[in-house]
Amino acid sequence: MSKLSVNPQPGAGAEVTGVKLNQLSDTDFQEIQSVFAEYGLIFFRDQELTEADHVAFARRWGNININRFFAAHKDYPEIALVTKEAGQAENIGGDWHTDHSYDHEPALGSILLARDLPPSGGDTWFVSMYKAFEQLSDGMKNTLRGLRAVHSAKHVFGAQQGYELAGDEFGQRIGNAPATEEMINPVHPVVIKHPLSGKEALYVNSAFTLHFEGWTPEESAVLLEFLYKEAVREDHISRFKWRPGSIAFWDNRATWHNAQNDYPGYRREMHRITIDGCALAAST
Repeated sequence: MSKLSVNPQPGAGAEVTGVKLNQLSDTDFQEIQSVFAEYGLIFFRDQELTEADHVAFARRWGNININRFFAAHKDYPEIALVTKEAGQAENIGGDWHTDHSYDHEPALGSILLARDLPPSGGDTWFVSMYKAFEQLSDGMKNTLRGLRAVHSAKHVFGAQQGYELAGDEFGQRIGNAPATEEMINPVHPVVIKHPLSGKEALYVNSAFTLHFEGWTPEESAVLLEFLYKEAVREDHISRFKWRPGSIAFWDNRATWHNAQNDYPGYRREMHRITIDGCALAAST
């Protein structure tokens, strides 16, 4: 009999206990798949995964997305390194966002594993885009269902933009700015029918959403800022405190995350594997 237990967390997500991910039965994996679809965010504790175990677990979910911009593990290119050295001031991902909305087929999600942690701080905060949409008025929901939005990576990862402007601060961690020149900005529904759960989710984010299709950036800004503010209400936030062996697996179509940068003078290294997704359909 399975010992798997699911413990919903305040704000967003659920912690799954009673399993070892490097010894996962097919039955337990199927149950974890169901929990992931329902919550869009799952946490595991006390896992002892090698890099090969991490890759093997990710492959059970789909094809692995090799990140264009992040530094990769020297032996496992599937693993992107999310690192901040003790002498660096800025971290990666230190603002509310969802990964890969700049792709025409946004990533399913990312499996983040703690490898080297500061003595305190460095929590990752999450919010649910299911809840972000559910809390809106019926009138606002109907308005948003008819909208699409343009997303882009160019202002974040492009030449003389975003991370590159920070120079040496990110030089060994983020690169390949020329790759953005060939990227065509995708247009996604603002309200999606989630491909796993079938639930409605709000799909915009402050990092990569530029504007609504057919609207100017100025016209879009007021409504987008309202949505961003509503999404991160205090009671919607789950604050995940990392420990050795901790894993967070989030669905990029159903959550935002924000890496806290509150551990000056200490090193933090996380290993992230991202899984390919699919084109997103509008809610109808």
